Amino acid sequence: MADFPLSALRSAELDVPDLAAAERFYTGPWGLAVVARAPGALWLRATGADHHVLVLREAATPALRTPALRAMAFRAASAAALHALCPRAVAAGATLLAPPAPLAEPGGGLGALLRLPDGVALKLVCGDERLPPLPPDPSRPERLAHLNLNCRDVDATARFLEGGLGFALSDRSRLMAFERCNSDHHALVLAEAPVNGLNHVAFLMPGWEGVMLGAGRLVDAGFPIGWGVGRHGPGDNVFAYFVDPFGIVVEYTAEVEQVGEDHVPRGPEHWVWPPGRSDHWGIAPPKPEATKRAQLAIGYAP
Repeated sequence: MADFPLSALRSAELDVPDLAAAERFYTGPWGLAVVARAPGALWLRATGADHHVLVLREAATPALRTPALRAMAFRAASAAALHALCPRAVAAGATLLAPPAPLAEPGGGLGALLRLPDGVALKLVCGDERLPPLPPDPSRPERLAHLNLNCRDVDATARFLEGGLGFALSDRSRLMAFERCNSDHHALVLAEAPVNGLNHVAFLMPGWEGVMLGAGRLVDAGFPIGWGVGRHGPGDNVFAYFVDPFGIVVEYTAEVEQVGEDHVPRGPEHWVWPPGRSDHWGIAPPKPEATKRAQLAIGYAP
């Protein structure tokens, strides 16, 4: 496997307009657990060893309570890699918001904060706390799988990720670039869009049956499937999409393709479906317009 300076996607940080409602959704039907609290903030874990996979924050001022992606956190392969990535990313066009320093937040570790050219904040972490895994539950998320980001210029953002942060391109469809930093086919997906922002947050389930069981729990709780169930082309992962109470699109996924150093990126000509088909199996209905709108509605926190 290639020697990536980043080893994994660790967590996503979301601004929400109602922290209590967010806690009810993400610890109830979505299946996460609270691991830490602070005024106006929650840290939530999945069943795996990551201290947290999701941070939820509510602004003190009601007028500022707009759903947004505040930051994404990637784990660096080492402290040396974290220190080396900061000037490398800045040289490629990022802005350093906070240099490497011990993090005074749940999970701890060494951290740095960057603003990428598209506007999203990236937290680099290393040496953060790991927790004993929770008892296995096939219907609950194990960790984050990927973030899908809307991009006005997919190719420019892909060049930054590869040159500035050491990602590798796995595949390029007509509208999306799939970027990896370990053996998972993708940790970031870049989607062509008229705006920069968050498309969706994907959580990894233990297997395809977990996607189905989790989806059933969401439906029982009054949250219909926003798109799916189906199997994607690039990445070959099973998927089911939902829209949370604030309009943020979230995904259960499983069975992400594992790739090695011999992987050759495939281009748009490879990813062509028959007319009317939207997934590999051919069973997912066309994506509803409401879900498409939700995937374009969440921006980055300033």
